Amino acid sequence: MRGQQALARPQDTVAEPLHWAAHEVAMPAVVRVALPVPLARLFDYLPPAGGVAAGSRVLVPFGHKKMVGVVVATDVEAAVAGTRLKSVLHVLDEGPLLDAEMMQTLAWAADYWLAAPGEAYANALPLALREPRPLPQTAEPGYALTVAGQSARDAGSRRGSSRALLDLLAEAPHTTAELDTALPGWRPAARRLLDAGLVEPRVFAPTGPAPAPAPPLGAEQQAAVDAVAQSFGRFQPFLLDGVTGSGKTEVYLALIAQALAAGKQALLLVPEIGLAPQTLRRLRERLGVPVEVIHSNLAEGERARAWLRARSGEARVVLGTRSAVFTPLPQAGLIVVDEEHDGAYKQQEGFRYHARDLALVRGRTLGVPVLLGSATPSLESLANVDAGRYLALHLRARPGAVRRPQVQIVDMRAQRLDHGLSPALLGAVADTVERGEQVLVFRNRRGYAPALLCHACGWHAECPRCERPMTVHAQRRMLVCHHCDRHAAMPGVCPACGGVELKPQGQGTERLEEALAARFPDVPVLRIDRETTRRRDAFEQLLDGLRDDAAAILVGTQMLAKGHDLPNLTLVAIVGVDEGLHSVDFRAGERLAQLVVQVAGRAGRARKPGRVLLQTHHPDHPLLRGLLAHGYAASARELLAERQQAMLPPYSHQALLRVDAHQRAPVDAFLAEAHAALPADPALRIAGPMPAPMPLRAGRHRGQLLVEADTRGPLHAALRPWQHALAGLPSARRVRWSLDVDPIDLY
Repeated sequence: MRGQQALARPQDTVAEPLHWAAHEVAMPAVVRVALPVPLARLFDYLPPAGGVAAGSRVLVPFGHKKMVGVVVATDVEAAVAGTRLKSVLHVLDEGPLLDAEMMQTLAWAADYWLAAPGEAYANALPLALREPRPLPQTAEPGYALTVAGQSARDAGSRRGSSRALLDLLAEAPHTTAELDTALPGWRPAARRLLDAGLVEPRVFAPTGPAPAPAPPLGAEQQAAVDAVAQSFGRFQPFLLDGVTGSGKTEVYLALIAQALAAGKQALLLVPEIGLAPQTLRRLRERLGVPVEVIHSNLAEGERARAWLRARSGEARVVLGTRSAVFTPLPQAGLIVVDEEHDGAYKQQEGFRYHARDLALVRGRTLGVPVLLGSATPSLESLANVDAGRYLALHLRARPGAVRRPQVQIVDMRAQRLDHGLSPALLGAVADTVERGEQVLVFRNRRGYAPALLCHACGWHAECPRCERPMTVHAQRRMLVCHHCDRHAAMPGVCPACGGVELKPQGQGTERLEEALAARFPDVPVLRIDRETTRRRDAFEQLLDGLRDDAAAILVGTQMLAKGHDLPNLTLVAIVGVDEGLHSVDFRAGERLAQLVVQVAGRAGRARKPGRVLLQTHHPDHPLLRGLLAHGYAASARELLAERQQAMLPPYSHQALLRVDAHQRAPVDAFLAEAHAALPADPALRIAGPMPAPMPLRAGRHRGQLLVEADTRGPLHAALRPWQHALAGLPSARRVRWSLDVDPIDLY
């Protein structure tokens, strides 16, 4: 929760006069409302004259403002007899917007992850539905050509994307979803043409294209489909463990098609927005039904319409990122979580839920199978398979591929490097592009260089708010702190000694792009990272610009590590892997193994054989050697054994108290009081108080306290009372604090 110093103390469950009515009416029954505020409580109001159902949105007074809340309970006794209550001002929905299943799921999730109830309920609604406005129409918006637009097209007065959009609409009016598929990046052109009167908005009933025939499934794929299909109509978790390129998406498509044939809805979650366009195209081409998309990059009106179409049952298939787990599914048949191991499914601010885990909770409540898919399953999911809670399905073959990519370690020791690239790696790149094939050079660090150093005196550019080196961004001539986003101009001389020998140290994607473009001037070099994909649809446009039969070099971060299918990509070169070998985080080995396997899996996915070069100064590291010799499954088993021996998750359970303030003293004082407020329970293990691994961030001092238990019961029994006790501590108002249940980062 944000700002938990504002949490209601136990005695504050009596509403303060500021928040409540001026008139005193003794009412035996009230409505209980969840409001989007960081307070661990619900609020009582007098019911409206016509009544209201649980799950409906209402407009209520709150302090000096009006807020939209969700009715959680009706006809309940006021929390405190004789309390002066205000009345609900307006009921915004004719019936419940959130059904009983979603209300039950949200109540459970708020309790489990210690969320403020109102923030949990607000997360379930698109932003447009958190406003006191009527529900938007669910018809699909789109555009058509006007007479003036046809004249402009005939006259050839428009160029570029505007011309392309005019040509597309000249064929027929298109919905926004069809335009997303046919012409990525069309929206700026549409705004220009709309302002000029050359196109006009239209409204369409959602339709899908004619379904395309499915390719025949392999034996392992068919066995996986049959196993899940037999569980339709009841809850059963499955883990689909399939090597990269083994056809997991085809399994998803076949199962979704079967759910549709049974008259049911399907939800498919992906971890990153960048994966959505490619998956969306395959879903729409294959299934022949409208596919709704829900993610944070959508316009809020589009997101709300998709959510409402799913709620009405009109939307049969929903594709989305983390927040799409809250999509209503009144006719649910199947939930799929792709790349289930990915940390992006964990919300790190406010309501700290995990979408994969919440998908499983929803599957149990809805009575539908949940399929978790990954080439590198999380250790938590593998432990659940071992415990018999999940059923494992395996895809070991790569249909259509010649063979698995050949992986080779490149020893960087004592080699003369060119911008961090070894001669062996550069030679392999040259050979690949000469054959007209494509290369991915993977470096999980954006910017030009991780640090700027004065060669004369040793000064380095440091963020004063984080005490960490600032990253050089050469194209913008800026220094940027990737922790707090502080920007500073590149100095011309050393601020310490006045010297001019300022040298960028290390390599980021921007520097590798520059070096490779200079080395291979006749080959397109594309950089794909957060800097080059800020603009909407930029990621998809960059990949769409790649020709399947032409040489190219891609330089990218982990954005390129997941799910993308590039048939002419035959060489993957992984540089900068050594940082992950020396982390203090107990999850670092798992993450590094997953990253290496996922990135390596981009090579050789079609008919051409693939090759992977892993560049390192530690060629004999046991994790790297184990991955190469025995694969991810064996490495994961070793990591699981280490976790079990050390009693670390998934063989124990954790909650992390994070604290920060502008001064160190309040952090230390609050943590000491928090430690003393914990119940004396021998089932609990406490680590700390201690500084956070990054003790200063964005000018705020940070500390933490970790609470562990072997089983969930004692931990969760202690957490909620502890949370209330923390809010009442004398030092609570001098710090910002939060509790994270099942943290995935101990930062």
